[in-house]
Order: sequence, then C-alpha cells, then structure tokens
Amino acid sequence: MIVHGFELILLRIIIVHLATSPFVKDCPSAPIFISYFRAFMDSLTQIILGAAVGEAVLGKKVGNKAMLYGAIAGTIPDLDVLARQFTDTTRALEMHRGFTHSIVFSLVFAPVFAWLVSRYEKYKDFKGWTWLFFLTFVTHPMLDAHTTWGTQFFWPFDLRLAFKTIFVIDPLYTVPFLVCLILALRLKRSNPKRQFYNKLGLWISSSYLALTFLLKWIAFTQFEKALQDQNISYTQLDTRPAPLNTILWSANVDTEDAYLLANYSFFDTKPISFDSYPKNHYLIENIRDNERVQRMIHISKGWYTINQQDDQLYFNDLRFGLLSLSPNAQDFVFKYRIDLDNAGNVEFTEEPKTERDAKKLLGDLWTRIKGN
Repeated sequence: MIVHGFELILLRIIIVHLATSPFVKDCPSAPIFISYFRAFMDSLTQIILGAAVGEAVLGKKVGNKAMLYGAIAGTIPDLDVLARQFTDTTRALEMHRGFTHSIVFSLVFAPVFAWLVSRYEKYKDFKGWTWLFFLTFVTHPMLDAHTTWGTQFFWPFDLRLAFKTIFVIDPLYTVPFLVCLILALRLKRSNPKRQFYNKLGLWISSSYLALTFLLKWIAFTQFEKALQDQNISYTQLDTRPAPLNTILWSANVDTEDAYLLANYSFFDTKPISFDSYPKNHYLIENIRDNERVQRMIHISKGWYTINQQDDQLYFNDLRFGLLSLSPNAQDFVFKYRIDLDNAGNVEFTEEPKTERDAKKLLGDLWTRIKGN
C-alpha cells in the first residue's frame, strides 16, 4: 500500500501536529518516535502486515527474524514505483501495482527469496521460508485491492481489483494492528501470549476490512436514494471512502454530459448535495486516438474530465476526488497537464500538490466528517 505524493504530504502534516502537541512534546522518546515514523510512513501499513504474517508463519522457529523478514517482504512489491524514474507518466501509472502485485510474482519470487535467505540463516527450512515470503508477498496486493487504485492481482490479465472500501492510509486499520504487533514483539518466541497478540492484530485488522464492505454498502444506498429522491438520471454510481477514515464517503455519478460529485457522512442530517462537473471530453477530440491519451483514459476507467485554463488543457482523474471539500471546488488530487509538441507527441505531467493543499483538506475533512 505505497503512499502517493499527496498522501505523503497528508502524513507529514499529521506528524507535525503530533510532534507539536503538548502530550508528545513532554514525552522523552518523542524525537525517536517521530524519526522512526517519518522513515517508514510511506509503507507503514504493509510493513506491519508483513511482519505479522511473518510472525504467524515462522515466529515460533526464528523469533523476531520472522517479523523482520516479513516486514522487508511486505515492502518489496512497492518497488514498482521506481518505474517513475525510467519511463513516462502514463507508463509508470500503468505499471503501478501491476506485476509486482500479482499472484504470479508471489509464486515466482517467494522460492527465490527463500533460497537466498536459507543460504545464510541458521534456520535452513526452504519450505518454511518459501511460505513466509509467499504469504507476505500475496497479502500485500490483497490489502491494496481494497483501495481505490486497486491491484492487477491476476496479471498478465488486464483486470484490476479495486473494492474501494478503505483509503490507503487508515488509522483505524493500522494503529490497533501496530499496538498488537509491538506487544507480541516484546515477548519471547516461546511465550504463548506472543502468538495471541499477533493473531489478535490480524483478527482485528481483518475484521475491520470486512466491516468496510458493510459501511460502503450503507453509503452506496444513501447516495442511490438521494439520486432517486432528486430525480437524477445516471448511468453509473461509484463510491469510495474519504481520506483517513470510513465515516465520510465520496461518490462519483456518471450522467450524460457531466459527472456529479458528492460526499456523505454517517453523521449527516441534511440531504446529500451533488456538484456538477462538465466532462468536456470534446476538448481532446483531436488527440483522443493518441496512444498515451488512450492509456490515460484506460487508467482512469473513464472517470475523467478535461478543463482549460489560459489555453492549457488539464486531465482530471476523478477517482481520487478533490483537494477541497468546498462546494464546486476545482482542483483535483490527480490533475495532469497535457502538453502537445510540434511532432504531435502528447505528454502528461502531474500537477504538484503542496502542504497548504493538504492542510486545507485535513481541515475540510474534520469539519465534513462531523456532518453537514
């Protein structure tokens, strides 16, 4: 569950607020905690999951090394982000959560890493190490499949699993899991409570994942009812949780000439309000057949708008929402500048996000979660 640039900014702001709070400032170990969290925040959830799976497989045999190798293995699939350094934006987006997040990758590379580790570790059970790496590799994309971006779990087939039930960063999933893992880590491998705490963490996190499907269904029915009550005709309704929680949910609604965007909190007392965003697909009619344009449309699953600012075209991926929850906000989280050179080549460049954007979004989120 690698964190995209904007989610990373969100986390940094949370850390700054945490570091400056009276409780943390008075804690002697606060600087160590903040440094540790900064180092691992980009894939913390997968580190925790990998460590817990590693412990479940070989904790009784190799102790804390099972957690260590599990944590390392839990981050390996996210090395696909390095593709950004070697290829264009569209190709890198296509590759993200592709091969390295597939069952094929898990089957092929689990025995490879098991062989390498068994060559120098005292514990030589190749089968045991293979199971550790396979299960840590395969649970990584299984967790990512619950996010909006999803995974190509069945690569090379062009089928992306995206249940859209949890945001890439969700404290309710990560924090209890981390607490249980730390409790297990402090105990000797022969202590039965060690396995108990580890299994408890896995059970709580898995139960929360299951609960998110129910929460998504409740939110979906609320959006569906609102559309019906307001006599809005539509062809598709797509829902996802807002950042950092599963209380506030967002919806994209496909209509003939526009997309409708809306938010719903379980604490809402007023009707759901839908904001309209014209598709403006005609603005790229002259380059629609371009290979990179087609790839971007495919990546966005058709959920995109085009807008023009000072003769500059922008491609907005609607699947991840806006940088603000204010009515009729215009800046999308994933917004790409479209450049066309004299030779007809098309380039997409992601518009940068700032900490100011993230701070505003965090404030908007907190206000909106409490109800409309």
